[in-house]
Amino acid sequence: MGVLSVPSLVLSSLSSEIGFVSFLKEMAGNPVLLLTSLLTLGVIFVNGWTDAPNAIATSLATRSLSPRAALLMSAFFNFLGVLLMTLINSTVAMTVKNMVNFNGNTDEALVALCAALFAIILWAVVAWYFGIPTSESHALIAGLSGAAIALHGGMEGINGSEWVKVLYGLLLSTLLGFAFGFAVTKLTEFCFRRADRRKTRGFFRGAQIFGSAAMSFMHGAQDGQKFMGVMILGVFLANGSETTGNVALPIWMMLLCSAVMALGTSIGGQKIIKAVGMDMVKLEPYQGFTADLAASLCLLFSSAFGIPVSTTHTKTTAIMGVGATKRLSAINLGVVRDMVLTWILTFPGCGVISFLMAKFFILIF
Repeated sequence: MGVLSVPSLVLSSLSSEIGFVSFLKEMAGNPVLLLTSLLTLGVIFVNGWTDAPNAIATSLATRSLSPRAALLMSAFFNFLGVLLMTLINSTVAMTVKNMVNFNGNTDEALVALCAALFAIILWAVVAWYFGIPTSESHALIAGLSGAAIALHGGMEGINGSEWVKVLYGLLLSTLLGFAFGFAVTKLTEFCFRRADRRKTRGFFRGAQIFGSAAMSFMHGAQDGQKFMGVMILGVFLANGSETTGNVALPIWMMLLCSAVMALGTSIGGQKIIKAVGMDMVKLEPYQGFTADLAASLCLLFSSAFGIPVSTTHTKTTAIMGVGATKRLSAINLGVVRDMVLTWILTFPGCGVISFLMAKFFILIF
């Protein structure tokens, strides 16, 4: 896959913000960048299908928010999460890229990125069809790894030490999500033990709006920034540079990605909302609030300590923790089984798809 040899409009200043007009001009003259950008937007769109709905699933299940209000609120706080987190740290893309090693070969890295993005889209659409939420973060890692194996013909392109961090994050998000969900619900029940539950429903419906906003904010801070970082990484790789320097994530890109994610949620999020917010555990308004609050605290804790976790795993296991405060039988184990199986199959599934797509991209480019 070749790259442009002429100076790039986008890369004219590594320390400045990427301009919208210069980005469009660059895409018009660089089909590789165009493909990478379209695939990235496609991933963000299916993220709106399969991941972003987790943030508003409980508030819709308990009818604390209308679908339109929940969508607008989620889009705004996703954007806000991206914006504020970017001011703190915008090096997520390079962290993901470090999962594999291409020894400075930007052509190989770009092939791997395109193959991984295609694998994410295909995997997420299949999972969405069955109403199962997926983790695009883990799908991206699996896709990059599968492409690296295809390009290197073996495992030498995989950085094992970085993979261990992902496995730790997977385990931690599962355990912390469940534990926080259980603990926050028990604490809430203790604090309101003498209150008339019928009179607290209005309060908790309002509180759940806050919880859904917090979840949307953390989703933007985690996944929104991550895939915008991937888009910027694609810009640099398409122009022969393997580092993004200290380029800023532009406001126009934040708005674009937030809008694409919201569009995906509005078009295809209903199945995920039903599976997460309604089918897995029957929630009351206070339980929807505690699930959102627990998942948000878990994500905030993980972000503060730089631990890579999945927003999908965190939210769904928090809901399981809430259900466990009633009794384990309150959790629909059939739904849980399907989710866990999808999580387990994400790594080999996306890895194989990306492996095959990397081989295909090498042939056509």
